[in-house]
Amino acid sequence: MHIHMHNPEEWDAEKIRGFLENSPGLEFATENRQEMYGWIRDTLVAQEYFHLKKKERGLIRAFLRKVSRFSLAHLARLIRQYRREGVIRSPPKTRRRFPIIYTPEDVALLAETDRLHQRLSGPATRCLFERAWKQFGDPKFERLAQISVSHLYNLRRRSEYRRQCAQFASTKPVGISIGERRRPDPRNQPGYLRIDTVHQGDWEGVKGVYHLNAVDAVTQWEVVGCVARISEHHLLPVLEAVLHQFPFRILGVHTDNGSEYINASVAQLLKALQGVKRTFYEALEGPASKEDAPTPAEGNPNTSSTSEAPTSPTASNEQN
Repeated sequence: MHIHMHNPEEWDAEKIRGFLENSPGLEFATENRQEMYGWIRDTLVAQEYFHLKKKERGLIRAFLRKVSRFSLAHLARLIRQYRREGVIRSPPKTRRRFPIIYTPEDVALLAETDRLHQRLSGPATRCLFERAWKQFGDPKFERLAQISVSHLYNLRRRSEYRRQCAQFASTKPVGISIGERRRPDPRNQPGYLRIDTVHQGDWEGVKGVYHLNAVDAVTQWEVVGCVARISEHHLLPVLEAVLHQFPFRILGVHTDNGSEYINASVAQLLKALQGVKRTFYEALEGPASKEDAPTPAEGNPNTSSTSEAPTSPTASNEQN
């Protein structure tokens, strides 16, 4: 709500006293400090402030403080200024500034030197400036030859330096032997697994288990394991037991980007299991006895296996 007061500086003492008593919750604001200074001066002139008694001057000060929202100390300074100079104005800004020694040309020269020498340390860069000035007499390095190491780093933090020294390099691919990022392509051949881990959920503040689900992309042979934590200590034994229950050679494993699978321990496990899977597959086809060939139900007691289709005719005969 905006309230407009007409010529409040010309009010008499009774009207000012009534205004102060009846407006305890009102707050005033001004957008221009100079206009407020002009209004305070007009009020002092209209009320003949310096000819009033002490009690009446206190009433005028309370009125000025209410409208201007200045402190009593600030109002006292303004009144003394008006009495001494006859005007009320803002004091000039006398902010002390340090002299500028190093110009933008020096910053550009520093940036060029850093580009040529691949941004050496501060002491080494200062030695280059001293050598260019003292030994080769290059006048461009006269000021930079006397710069301190700490202030050299200050110049490197300036925005104009960063604009001139900004270097953008494309991301370089890093070869990782653990795995490759591509879509699995089984080509209608069993042995390509998809593995994922799903958290069961918590119950009354107790951390739930994690289900490890491994499914063959072609035969849909599925093996489910259970681990208490996703860590190398808990995951590796269960993962090894799950992979042992597939009745064919494991040719590829497809997982997400989780660190529980993309690590050197799992890569070493898969590399070691290649021979096991090959022997298992040959045992199903050869004349080996049934006791030598493990079944999908063997292995870790925390794992179970299901199958939607037999992996090979030999495996189907074994199960029947």
